[in-house]
Amino acid sequence: MRVTVKGKNIAVTDALERYAEKKVERLGKYFQNIKEAIVTASTQRNWHTVEIMLEGDGMVLRGEERTDNMYASIDQVVEKLEKQIKRFKGKLIERVHPGEPPKEHVAEVSLELTPEAHEPTPKIVRSKSFPLKPMPPEEAAMQMELLNHDFFVFLNTETELVTVIYKRQDGNYGLIEPEM
Repeated sequence: MRVTVKGKNIAVTDALERYAEKKVERLGKYFQNIKEAIVTASTQRNWHTVEIMLEGDGMVLRGEERTDNMYASIDQVVEKLEKQIKRFKGKLIERVHPGEPPKEHVAEVSLELTPEAHEPTPKIVRSKSFPLKPMPPEEAAMQMELLNHDFFVFLNTETELVTVIYKRQDGNYGLIEPEM
């Protein structure tokens, strides 16, 4: 597993880097095929925030914690990720097909805006591309929960269409599928 420790508004010391690597490597007992772990440490107004993003076993996990101590933030985010992994581990085992190589597509989202002279238009401040993994809606919902996001874009294996799953205010999920 490749562990990368980055700092925002903070210089990452060797001790902090070793501590983060040691804690993140503990998560390897749950997933043997973790390719990469990115640990981002930042400080803002006496708060120490740590974000960890793991990629492997066909899943992406993300956790973030903020405390007044950087080491405590690392401990808490690793603990949070462990709980997420344990909660979804049974579902993950059912969904992984060991002999089958994963099929991935890359999705790119681009928007064309036509600005009007009299109204200020919102700016696109970030663009992102990501691998589009084929999966059923149930697995997409689980992946969305693991990432702690409100929506998730995936290739629906049932309809073979790019689909968006989102969390509704009533706690259920909704699907948005394009009509061709």
